[in-house]
Amino acid sequence: MALTSMTGFADLAGSGGGASWTWEARSVNGRGLDVRVKLPEGCETLDAAIRAAAARVLARGSVTVTLRRARGGSAALPRLSPGALEAAVAAALTASEVAAGRGLALAPITAADLLAVRGVLETDAAAPGEEAERLAAMAAGIEPLFAGLAAARAAEGTALVAILAGQIDRIEALTRAARSSAGAREGRTAEALRGRIETLLATLPVPVDEARLAQELALLAVRADVTEELDRLEAHIAAARALVAGEGPVGRKLDFLMQEFNREANTLCSKAQASELTAVGLELKVVIDQMREQVQNVE
Repeated sequence: MALTSMTGFADLAGSGGGASWTWEARSVNGRGLDVRVKLPEGCETLDAAIRAAAARVLARGSVTVTLRRARGGSAALPRLSPGALEAAVAAALTASEVAAGRGLALAPITAADLLAVRGVLETDAAAPGEEAERLAAMAAGIEPLFAGLAAARAAEGTALVAILAGQIDRIEALTRAARSSAGAREGRTAEALRGRIETLLATLPVPVDEARLAQELALLAVRADVTEELDRLEAHIAAARALVAGEGPVGRKLDFLMQEFNREANTLCSKAQASELTAVGLELKVVIDQMREQVQNVE
C-alpha cells in the first residue's frame, strides 16, 4: 500500500423492503484511529461491524460514519395515538396546576409540544423478520463503504506524494546552498577575525600566549561550524524520500522526521553569523514548516 492521506469521503445508497438508506463516511487527520458512529434508532447492532471494518482498512484518522434511514410508502406516515395524547395533555395540565399553586406561570403548551412527546405519534413497526432482513441489507454496505473511503484516501495520498516530493527537493536545494554559503563564509570570517586579532594584539602591553590564542580560535571555529547540521539535513532528506516512496502507514515517522529537520534548521540559523547563510536557514524553516503541515495528513 502506497502513501495514503487521512482525509477522505465516501457514501453509499441502498434500498430494500420498503426502506431506503444512505451511508456516509468522512475522515480527517488524527493521532490514532478514532471511529465515531451515528446510527438511527433500531440500528445499534451495526456499530460493532462498522468499527471492525474500519480497523481492517484504516490505521489512523478521525472517522465519522453516519447512516441515514428513510421508510417509503404509507408505512412511513405517522399516526396519532389518542391514549398517549390524552396522557400528555393530562400531564401538562397537572404541571400547570402545580406551578400555579406555587406562584409560577408556565408558558402555554402548544400542539407541537404535545406532538413531540414520545408515543403521541406512532409509525408502523416492521415485523421482526422483516427488520432483521433490512439490517442485514444495510450491513452489506459497510465493507463497500470503507473500500470507497480507502480509495478516496489513497487518491489524496497520491496528490500528497507529489507535494511532499517537491518540498523535499526544495529542502535539498537549500541545503546545498547553505553548504556553499558556509564555505564562502569561512574564508571571510577567518580574514575578519585575523584582522581584529591583529588590531587587538597591537594594543596589548604584554605578549599573548600563542598556544592559548590558537586554542581559543579553534574553539570559535568549532562553534561556528555547520558541517554536522548540513550532514544531518542530507541524511534526513534521504530518509524522507524513502518514507514517501515506501509502503504502509508512515505518518508518525514523517512527523518525527520533521521535528529533526526543524532542529537542524534552527541550529543552522543560530550559527550562521552571515546574512546570506541566515537567509538560507530562514527559508529552510519556512519550507520545513509547510512540509510539516502536509505531513499531518499522512496516515
